Amino acid sequence: MKKDTAIFNLIAEEKKRQTVGIELIASENYVSEQVMKAMGSVLTNKYAEGLPHKRYYGGCEVVDKVEQLAIDRAKQLFNAEWVNVQPHSGAQANAAVMLAVLKPGDKILGFDLSHGGHLTHGSPVNFSGKLYVPSFYGVEEKTGRVNMKKVEEIALREKPKLIICGASSYSRDWDYKTFRKIADKVGALLMADISHPSGLIARGLLNDPLPYCHIVTTTTHKTLRGPRGGMIMMGKDFPNPFGEKTPKGEIKMMSQLLDAAVFPGTQGGPLEHVIAAKAVAYGEALEDSYLKYCVQVMKNAKLMAECFVEKGYKVISGGTDNHCMLIDLRSKKIPNGLAPLTGKLAENTLVKADITVNKNMVPFDDKSPFVTSGIRVGAAAITTRGLKEKHIPKIVNLIDKVLMNHDNEKVILEVRKEVNKMMKDFPLFS
Repeated sequence: MKKDTAIFNLIAEEKKRQTVGIELIASENYVSEQVMKAMGSVLTNKYAEGLPHKRYYGGCEVVDKVEQLAIDRAKQLFNAEWVNVQPHSGAQANAAVMLAVLKPGDKILGFDLSHGGHLTHGSPVNFSGKLYVPSFYGVEEKTGRVNMKKVEEIALREKPKLIICGASSYSRDWDYKTFRKIADKVGALLMADISHPSGLIARGLLNDPLPYCHIVTTTTHKTLRGPRGGMIMMGKDFPNPFGEKTPKGEIKMMSQLLDAAVFPGTQGGPLEHVIAAKAVAYGEALEDSYLKYCVQVMKNAKLMAECFVEKGYKVISGGTDNHCMLIDLRSKKIPNGLAPLTGKLAENTLVKADITVNKNMVPFDDKSPFVTSGIRVGAAAITTRGLKEKHIPKIVNLIDKVLMNHDNEKVILEVRKEVNKMMKDFPLFS
């Protein structure tokens, strides 16, 4: 078999890109070598539709152990009663939940996409907004925070079957206890999507949704620092909200509905090589070194937000409780003769300096999702590289220098050289 030099040359090119630059995309991180090794293992060859010890294929005795180990470690990490580790992504996890607990046309209440929510929380361009009837809560323009009284007002008015808390770009902790009170008041199920802060939650650094939310979903590749994938969890096994009965006349439990919604409801065979990598990541997250990492992520993010504010940028809600922040670029004073900043311009200019961020809508944005008025920044990946508080002011200064000279290729090249020199001290791959 001839070596595929074209694709492996591209992989080498991507490896170099990740190594020389400053990665600030809040949804990205760097996995360990053993996580990558598990993903690239012979487990990719195995079909294993079904659940451990309940498969539709033979020869699953080993992958049964692999998947069960992932489940057991996830339960220990999050103190969960039930876990399904098969979702291919966070979006797939959310789709399975909705298939399990909703019927087409049911009402859902989610966090507005333009205020920091996710596509799968009811966006009209997504299945969640096409199959179900969405309504939304958002943040207050003045504070940049969710107002729980307004959430309750909307819930009482709309009477949703499912309330979703959690975000794609919200820098504050969530009040799951109050969300549950609201859900109980209107007879709704409560789902928390903790895809971004899941690692910080797992190690007790942020509020825990499992005691209050009926169902919790997460990705495994952000602060959790695992492979790209999803997961569904519960702290308690709840009855079927539809009241459907099995042939024996027993009410199906929620875990059965969720298992069936993953397979065969929304997916086929599980990716056992990715599940093995998830198990590795969960094991790593149980170590003391991971707790230290999470603490450092939050320290770096908090300081970064403060540094951006000092530079005249508006950080939505004024700071951060977790790993990320959302920056409204409209607040920044621009030198005379320089075009106003947009998220698109900032993203495209910073990448020339080997600094990676993503454009992002901000609450009450006056620009389209393809342009945006903001950028989203996160500290998880740079903290994995080993950067600490002493490096954060320099990073913010470099970002500001690029943005305040976004039409000056010479300045951008100078910053790029500084970035590359800086990151040489923080090797990523052996």
